[in-house]
Amino acid sequence: MHIPDGYLSPQTCAVGYAITVPAWAVAVRRVQRVVRNRHVPTLAVLAAVSFLVMMFNIPIPDGTTAHAIGATIIAILLGPWAAVLAVSVALGFQALLFGDGGVLAFGFNCANMAVLAPFVGYGVYKLIAGRSALTAPRRALAAAVGGYAGINAAAFAAAIEFGVQPDLFHNAAGAPLYAPYHLDQTIPAMMLAHLTIAGIAEGILTGGVVAYLQRANLPLLRVNHAGVAADGEKAAPPRRGRPLRVALGAVAVMAVLTPLGLLAPGGAFGEDAPEDLDLHKYGLSAVPSGLNKYNGFWHHALFEGYDFTSDAHPTIGYIVSAVVGIAIVGAAIFLITAAVRWAAARRGAARQETAEQS
Repeated sequence: MHIPDGYLSPQTCAVGYAITVPAWAVAVRRVQRVVRNRHVPTLAVLAAVSFLVMMFNIPIPDGTTAHAIGATIIAILLGPWAAVLAVSVALGFQALLFGDGGVLAFGFNCANMAVLAPFVGYGVYKLIAGRSALTAPRRALAAAVGGYAGINAAAFAAAIEFGVQPDLFHNAAGAPLYAPYHLDQTIPAMMLAHLTIAGIAEGILTGGVVAYLQRANLPLLRVNHAGVAADGEKAAPPRRGRPLRVALGAVAVMAVLTPLGLLAPGGAFGEDAPEDLDLHKYGLSAVPSGLNKYNGFWHHALFEGYDFTSDAHPTIGYIVSAVVGIAIVGAAIFLITAAVRWAAARRGAARQETAEQS
């Protein structure tokens, strides 16, 4: 679902940024109210989890692959605006350092996976969970269905973005300039992968985390559920420090297991390099000129394809990429939240000084 550069026209990419830049601005303002200082490590860990799950390529029956996102679980635990920030940071470093997703297309990748997915997933979760107790099984089921709905909404949006390109942007002979796929190709390809496999993986991840927290760490589940009863407080409060150790342990295990994604045959739909396109399948005699021109727009990725060994040791490259990604994504979250708190403190001090002077 990571759209590479060249598959969307520059005009389309501009629309993506027009959608996401205001969302980022709101997220930065909202996160200072939703995420208190003590929850910053949680946000950093969840951003790292999102980064990691997007590295796992799951085989799809048609020979392609797909992956989970982790957006809805962040929205459930810390709110959808926190998810916008966390997933955007993960996607940003995937594009810049690992060449996974384009830099020009970064706006729409975030619009799909960091904005649409968490808000749809969280909305479905709230609708199904209703006023049920925080420890009710209905909450875990609602989380699973929300995760499934969120990732499929993002996949459908990406299918539309791909599929309108040939009709909107083509040369005088009618040949596509960018993505060569039409809607009757993109929608089945994207939705088959996500309705059958990736959506189920996202649902299991989201529902499983909520079910675990209902038993092991109810205070974390309460962060974004103020005022929701916990059905007699059945869950005991966790021991100090244990939730963070468990979370970090889970992240470490996921990092070690990321090379399992290398076992998946083929690649994700719409992420082929221009030279790998099946031109005959799409009725083309040559690679679309715009796709060929912009596909290499960003060529400074240090770990292209989550590797730095030129495929000599892909497993090592994948694990090292996972560790580097975790460190950078986590550090970025801490820096962003620190900057937000500093700016908020400065504004508060300025208002207080103005009030004292008046």
